[in-house]
Amino acid sequence: MLPIVDIPTIQYIIKEAVASGIEEILIITNSNKHCMENHFDRSYELESRLEESNKLEERDMICEIANMANIYYVRQKEPKGLGHAILCAKSFIGNDPFAVLLGDDIVENHGGKPALKQLIEAYNEVEASIVGVQTVPEDEVYKYGIVEPSKESEPVGRRVKLSSMVEKPKCEEAPSNMAVLGRYVLTPEIFNFLEMQTPGAGGEIQLTDSIKSLMISQAVYAYDFEGIRYDAGDKFGFIKATIEYALEREDLQNKLHTYLKELVKTF
Repeated sequence: MLPIVDIPTIQYIIKEAVASGIEEILIITNSNKHCMENHFDRSYELESRLEESNKLEERDMICEIANMANIYYVRQKEPKGLGHAILCAKSFIGNDPFAVLLGDDIVENHGGKPALKQLIEAYNEVEASIVGVQTVPEDEVYKYGIVEPSKESEPVGRRVKLSSMVEKPKCEEAPSNMAVLGRYVLTPEIFNFLEMQTPGAGGEIQLTDSIKSLMISQAVYAYDFEGIRYDAGDKFGFIKATIEYALEREDLQNKLHTYLKELVKTF
């Protein structure tokens, strides 16, 4: 719920999902996240007050948030990792392929397709699980799940078949510098492996480990999606996202431009 300028991070994530054609959204939450549920619910009293005050633009914005998609919630009772969080969605997903978007990864692709839509289109071409990746500096691979492209299959555009994955490897042991960055389209068979998955890195149920097991029976691909990714869970990433989104706002960009120019002079 941390705001980028004045919009909660999760709202950017849901906006991307909706723009990619997703209509049913399940948010994995916990007992401390009531504010998230309230944010996407209707607030008739607030809407009425805004209308009475002739703040029609603000009223319409509140209504738009509530009508973005059909949003459901399920609680992850214990913080056992991303793999366990996804397993909490099993009954909601059923036997359909599904998308995963991490709540602290914002991707902006100005003038192009949303990152998730790129992955969905790649999935439709191969009907196999797709993980969204981008290239990261070699000295930062230890922060991410890193993919290993197959040596037996040539890349097709931005899509490449995978032979393995590893969660947060040492820099010298990383099979590539292509990092998984918060976007997935997965087949429902992943749940079979998540249910059997033992704790991995950090003592958590790692999605990476289960995807690696899935590769034994199904093809899994990486797609190098287009767009600028902001890690809102990182202090610098959060600051960077706030500045760059503010520079796009007509009500803020001129003031911020002026401020940044004056600030640079002090360096």
